[in-house]
Amino acid sequence: MRTTTPTAEQHTDVLVVGGGVGGIAAALAACEGGARVVVVEPYGWIGGQLTSQAVPPDEHPWIETHGSTASYRRFRQAVRDHYRTWYPLASDGSTRPLNPGNGWVSPLCHEPRAALAVLQAMIAPWRAAGRLTVHTRAQVERAHTDGDAVTALTVRLADGTLRHLAASLVLEASETGELLALAGIEHRTGTESQAQTGEPSAPDRPAPLNMQAATVCFALDHVDGDHTVDRPADYDHWRTRTAPGWPGPLFSWTYPDPRTGRPVTGRFTPNPRSTATSMEEGLIAPELWTYRRILDRRAFRPGLFPSDVTLVNWPMNDYLDGPLFDVPDAERHVRRAREASQAFLYWLQTEAPRPDGGTGFPGLRLRPDVTGTADGFAQAPYIREARRLVAVTTPTEQDLSVVVRGAAGAVHYPDTVGTGHYRIDLHPTTGGDGYLDVAAHPFEIPLGALLPERVTNVIAAGKAVGTTHITNGCYRVHPAEWSIGEAAGALAAYCLDRQTSPHGVRASAKLLEDFQSELARRGVDLRWPTTMATAPQPAGGDALPS
Repeated sequence: MRTTTPTAEQHTDVLVVGGGVGGIAAALAACEGGARVVVVEPYGWIGGQLTSQAVPPDEHPWIETHGSTASYRRFRQAVRDHYRTWYPLASDGSTRPLNPGNGWVSPLCHEPRAALAVLQAMIAPWRAAGRLTVHTRAQVERAHTDGDAVTALTVRLADGTLRHLAASLVLEASETGELLALAGIEHRTGTESQAQTGEPSAPDRPAPLNMQAATVCFALDHVDGDHTVDRPADYDHWRTRTAPGWPGPLFSWTYPDPRTGRPVTGRFTPNPRSTATSMEEGLIAPELWTYRRILDRRAFRPGLFPSDVTLVNWPMNDYLDGPLFDVPDAERHVRRAREASQAFLYWLQTEAPRPDGGTGFPGLRLRPDVTGTADGFAQAPYIREARRLVAVTTPTEQDLSVVVRGAAGAVHYPDTVGTGHYRIDLHPTTGGDGYLDVAAHPFEIPLGALLPERVTNVIAAGKAVGTTHITNGCYRVHPAEWSIGEAAGALAAYCLDRQTSPHGVRASAKLLEDFQSELARRGVDLRWPTTMATAPQPAGGDALPS
């Protein structure tokens, strides 16, 4: 029986809405700073993009040494150590850093469960100390406000009971920016107009429901036998679906190059004998099987794995029929996004052209154990674009575009709290826009982008950071989201310790300098080395959209 009134109350220092990449980074930083923290996560796994959404890390070329935080690099090293400790690796004498999947989207393509294991280990000391509480499968149902502050949230826990959670500071780290809507915090969705932002690539008119496509990812291997799923009821709709700028149906090996719009024909070879292991190699002849491969059978003891495992987050299974939030039929769109990926899988198994001239790969097999679901599809849709905070500072295209900024590099922010880098990578949208792919300089993350213009005790700690529709395209990837979350959590702890407000830190030159020194002591990169600061992502950047 569902409870309609709160059965318990709890007060904490910091309340984090969302236990994804940014939310967990925020929780760790706040706990390390001495705060008591509660995290509310709607899915069964913490980790967001890394785990429940099943998206291998999208990273820039310098990620091994620069452009992130020390804690993010510790996470990455712990993932490698997890494989070295528990998996029998092939002794091939390789001197490359371990990449378990040898996928060419990233130097660290790994299973979602490996990320989950590492994240659980990272938060374990704080849970054991009673400093951190994580509620999974919990839904925020109501936000309570008092003037310009969010005072508490009513949350439905996994057992159906309601809990009233009060906090001094609230961090918005959800995948959709749900707190912004629930608390009435000023925000934007979809595309802004050029008049609003001054961005060269912005359209003439705003369109709040024109959002980047979401994707439901899924895990596959390829083994003997026929593993064809049931034909989806609406299969004919999906197999003939087209997208803006596409040379033919969405279900095809041919798709538009995101940068030039010219048709590109990829390859698909399950368990190939030799494959690209870097972005530069992969761009020569795009091989979709290895693009987001998370387990390369040849990297482990011979005979251990009968097949590689790859994750399908490709141009073909983007969902374009509508936004997954802020519309009356949002739940229908969430279901339809899943159906679109199911239909794509059926096409792969039955109709996809094979190199030998035949059609279909019936040996493709879903891997529910990889995704932690009954059917092998990700627990959560990969939502690229959330509600975006109307923030004190809004980074725009002209702040970091290579075309606009030239040799000057990205804008320097006096209140930088982190760094990031990725091309401005926008997928086709629910409103009919095609790809937008713009070269970007390595950038700094301004503290002002984490702070609402009005609300005094809320800090953006993830995808709801105050970007535009366009700059969201480079702020949304894993290391940038971690950096945003870590800065938010560290700021919350700093404010509690100094008895000041987030806006007060930014307004005071002395407090800001002190806080930035604290971030630097934590191992946060606040600025790029001069040699990298004016370097756009090389030609080896992600020519397949992420």
